[in-house]
Amino acid sequence: MPEIRVLICDDHAILRDGIRTLLERQNDIRVVGEAGNGREALARVAELNPDIVLMDVAMPEMDGIQATRLIKQQHPQVKVLILTQHDDREYVGSLLQAGASGYVLKRSGGHEVILALRQVYEHGAYLAPIITQRVLEDYAQKDAADRETTPPLTERERDVLRLVVAGKSNKEIAHLLSISPKTVSVHRSNIMSKLGLHNSVEMLRYVTQHRLFDS
Repeated sequence: MPEIRVLICDDHAILRDGIRTLLERQNDIRVVGEAGNGREALARVAELNPDIVLMDVAMPEMDGIQATRLIKQQHPQVKVLILTQHDDREYVGSLLQAGASGYVLKRSGGHEVILALRQVYEHGAYLAPIITQRVLEDYAQKDAADRETTPPLTERERDVLRLVVAGKSNKEIAHLLSISPKTVSVHRSNIMSKLGLHNSVEMLRYVTQHRLFDS
């Protein structure tokens, strides 16, 4: 696997030190720099061009939401992975809409942070199960007006979409729906084509924004 170049952004130096120590134990991850707030992160991204910014949310001068939005506007090739103590639905929705490629809680183990970095680097997205569940719970109900604006999906495509945003792999979806992984891939491609999406995180954003899936 190619080396993953990471910029750490957190306003607590002791946390940055701990994260750096964790990441630098991995042969495929290199910490290229640090930032103490969103404004500093913007400057460091322009200077260092990392693959991924590991971003806190609540910081002085510029928070992680605004910093993520500006990084994606100015450097769309750079991925942003959120690492925060906040699991509030408002934070999650705002960060996904700002362009974050994933969301990990600080109370998660170090192994999940490393997994998330690799998933974002290789596949462009990481959907932590607990965050996915919270988002779907929050938008379990939708009104008729939202439903009417949703492009038509077949019943099978809706089944696949529901499982994708629940964090299931193609193999797991195939098993649950008694179809082949190849058929799952075809359904995913059709869903993304119909909805104008490109990956799993964009699917989750779409479900969030349009309040799909009644309880």
